[in-house]
Amino acid sequence: MSAARPPEGGSHRSRQAKGSLISAARPPEGGSHRSRQAKGSLMSDARQLSGNVLTPQGFIRGTVSIVDGRIAGVAGQAIAEADARASAEPLILPGFIDLHVHGGGGFDTMEGGHAVAEIARVHARHGTTSMLATTMTAPMVDISRAMAALAEACRTHRRGGAHVMGVHLEGPYINPGALGAQPDFARPAAVDEIKALHAIAPIRLITMAPELPGNLDLIAPLRAAGFHVQVGHTAGTYEDGVAALQRGATGFTHLFNAMSKFHHRAPGIAGAALAHAQFAEIIPDLLHVHPGAIRAALRAIPCLYCVTDSTAAAGMPDGDYNLGSHRVTKCLGGVRLADGTLAGSTLTMDQALRNLVGMGLALDDASRRVSTNAADFLGLADRGRLLVGARADLVVLDPDLQLTEVIVEGESIDLTDV
Repeated sequence: MSAARPPEGGSHRSRQAKGSLISAARPPEGGSHRSRQAKGSLMSDARQLSGNVLTPQGFIRGTVSIVDGRIAGVAGQAIAEADARASAEPLILPGFIDLHVHGGGGFDTMEGGHAVAEIARVHARHGTTSMLATTMTAPMVDISRAMAALAEACRTHRRGGAHVMGVHLEGPYINPGALGAQPDFARPAAVDEIKALHAIAPIRLITMAPELPGNLDLIAPLRAAGFHVQVGHTAGTYEDGVAALQRGATGFTHLFNAMSKFHHRAPGIAGAALAHAQFAEIIPDLLHVHPGAIRAALRAIPCLYCVTDSTAAAGMPDGDYNLGSHRVTKCLGGVRLADGTLAGSTLTMDQALRNLVGMGLALDDASRRVSTNAADFLGLADRGRLLVGARADLVVLDPDLQLTEVIVEGESIDLTDV
């Protein structure tokens, strides 16, 4: 059951039968180097990458051509994934898309100032090319202040970092009985309040608990206004989850975490997601969710996609960090409140990809889970896939799935601090 229709992509794809040749466009000449070409006063920045390229139709051994931040051509010979993985040639995949990012590199989205630019830079160095900056439950004055700082990052892409597409408003419209690591400032939603925040910075996604008074009735008008709504931080019933989907909710926030659990006689929100969802987030750090539960979700939810739910502790040594108004501790690979509650993660999307492949997923399937499905969830056809005309957001990996290059809108990211 889905309220979010994936973008149509067929018109961008072409398959030409010359033996096994797949070609999306003729790549510009110039080999593997970057060139500046002048047409009158117009300058064009072009480069070409060679390797085993993951296209929507599968792997090819060939090239991706980039001109002015867009993919200008994809061409080569179709090969099996096993051959691509066994080859010493680089693997070229769509850049990762993370719709749930609280922080990284010691910075938290609620800090304001230049924090989000630093967060985007840290995550780009781990392959994330597009992201949603995610807020915490807080008094409205604090959320408004954070949104004001996020606005500039959403309007203009700062070089060297991931593209901040907008804001994921995770709270305050959640159940106070299902806070997880959210501070205790939960309350029912109000459309005027959401619109006021959206006027400060673009909200792309809202997490809500449908069982709170009035929340269920707000889902349809919020969807009509262009917002995506996810069910999360909820103590609701299975019936609440189904009703939210029927009203237009489009997914579930960090599936299994901070939601009513599945039981065979009381399926809860988790059961509603497994039975009916087309899309849902999951945190594949192998700490928030057992691999067996991830496998169950993969079988049940066609477009399950990965998020990091990362905190300021991501990319940092063990120690204490901010998470909204909370102080959290990173230790033994996790982040927790003083009472032991999991409080976001230290996961990065490159590790998420490796974790999925380590669980046995094919690389093309794992790639969709860290990129394409998230783009489809937001209705974005210009990223999450290597097609002519799409944004030139790519990752290049070695045979061990370690990053060797990250490209955001055609520009290579400095990976020296990773």
